[in-house]
Amino acid sequence: MSNILVVDDAAVDRRLVGGLLQKHLECTVYYAANGAEALARMQDATPDLVLTDVAMPVLDGLELVTAMRTHHPQVPVVLMTAHGSEAMALEALDRGAASYVPKSQLADKLMSTVEEVLALARANRSHEQLLRCLRLCDFVFSLDNEPALIDALVDLVQQMIEGAGMCDFTGRLRIGLALKEALLNAMFHGNLEISREEIEQLQDRVIQTKDRSLVEVRREQPPFRDRRIHVEIHLSPQELRLVVRDEGKGFDLSAVPQPADPAALEPEHGRGLSLIRAFMDEVVYNVAGNEIAMVKRCARQHDTSTR
Repeated sequence: MSNILVVDDAAVDRRLVGGLLQKHLECTVYYAANGAEALARMQDATPDLVLTDVAMPVLDGLELVTAMRTHHPQVPVVLMTAHGSEAMALEALDRGAASYVPKSQLADKLMSTVEEVLALARANRSHEQLLRCLRLCDFVFSLDNEPALIDALVDLVQQMIEGAGMCDFTGRLRIGLALKEALLNAMFHGNLEISREEIEQLQDRVIQTKDRSLVEVRREQPPFRDRRIHVEIHLSPQELRLVVRDEGKGFDLSAVPQPADPAALEPEHGRGLSLIRAFMDEVVYNVAGNEIAMVKRCARQHDTSTR
């Protein structure tokens, strides 16, 4: 059973979020009215996840994310963003938040986001001792359009970067979420050519294997059935480089808002790309729009470069 801390200065919103969580998850929910109260509560018990509003008195969501990264780096933070707080949300993602959910879409997006973050936070670490010896590796994968392979590959990458010691828990979680978003996009939007509207409706059910009908139909039809997702992984003491390429038609990059534009957080512009840009140090697409290269530099390298 998970312990989840909900932080919001509005009592009605706190109870709404808590009710949604307890309705759909086996969890214990407790509450705080602002970031300062949340940090005080965590002195007695550390939650598995924190859900926080952005704009609050005393200590806001942005300040809470910063404090969490320092004092509780093993606890992921998910933002609940109201209209008008997009700029602060972008800054919070940059400082260490794991994900975000627009308050206007809590009923549709809250549970899938919480479950995804919790699942990645509990990734299997059975090879932890061996992976601590890891120094350099290169992998090349050619994946079928099988949703179960996505979580398996994300878990593998998280184990590798944990063993290499390139970043803290929050950093590993954010890399895992970025890779998962890239793989989901390559599979659904790229190879299977499922529209963004269909992805929004079916993505979470597909990952939970509750409704795979549309995916299965596309996987059996030409040309979709012959397409693969190509993944390159290069891990060195200096950086992690991930390249994900699908065999679809690509997309028009000019339609995507710039990273600093709050409009990038709007659902129609692709939540996944916003998270990838916030979590990785470098993101580059090829001209066709069907390949993404993501780079995350070792935290030790950042420390050295700032001295």
